[in-house]
Amino acid sequence: MATRLELSTRAYGNWERGVVKEWTDQKLYGLAEALEMTPFQTERLFWLAVDRAPQPELRSPVRQPQQDASTAAFLGDYSVMINALALPAFLIDHRWNIRMANGAFRELFRAVHPHPTAMPTDNFLRFGLFHPDASQILEGHVAWKLSMLTQLAASLERYDDDAVLQVMRREVYLDPALREMYLQDMPAWTYGPGADLLHHGGTVRLLRHPDPGLGLKGCRFVEETPRPLQAQGLTRITLVLTDPNDGAAAKKQHFQSLQAA
Repeated sequence: MATRLELSTRAYGNWERGVVKEWTDQKLYGLAEALEMTPFQTERLFWLAVDRAPQPELRSPVRQPQQDASTAAFLGDYSVMINALALPAFLIDHRWNIRMANGAFRELFRAVHPHPTAMPTDNFLRFGLFHPDASQILEGHVAWKLSMLTQLAASLERYDDDAVLQVMRREVYLDPALREMYLQDMPAWTYGPGADLLHHGGTVRLLRHPDPGLGLKGCRFVEETPRPLQAQGLTRITLVLTDPNDGAAAKKQHFQSLQAA
């Protein structure tokens, strides 16, 4: 929690021990975001802490890492470039938070209903694992979830002290089906057809585009990250959409997902 709030452990400990008596809107909104509260829970938090409803106009903007002028200019140019692409493309950090996405990516998920913690434009892994609409787009959802759980495990192996990733794993454990998949199915799958992981380009998966003219498509994740993005801890992923009938791998993956289901 201290990491999420960008506080020292001692400072956050004072919050929990009740040493902090003056709760500002900024502190409460920050706490609600760190705990990934729903709007209803956020309102209850305000009533319990300061005996009134939240005041959205006092909400502080989300803090972003400071960037020098050249980095900011590069990212601005990069945004223009990926928005010119016809294929869905996005940038993620090591938690799979979406840091930049083009219009084609947003179009792919235009029909997704609001969700407090699992919107595709916020975090791609959370969307695939927890959003009830994910199976409507990610065809053969079982195989998608297996690959996403594999990526979560790989990220945790590299960033084992990351509090946000640990929270995601805990939420997986709280879901009986996901827990069984994570502890039993995913390890075996990783050493078989999932060895390439989600974004290493080896597997064609299936997705259903909301545009009726596109419909069911094969989807290959292609990772291509220039050095300036790597320096920012970002990875670029492009979803290359293909005719699903052209890829035997897509058919095999779909059949495997049905067997797993």
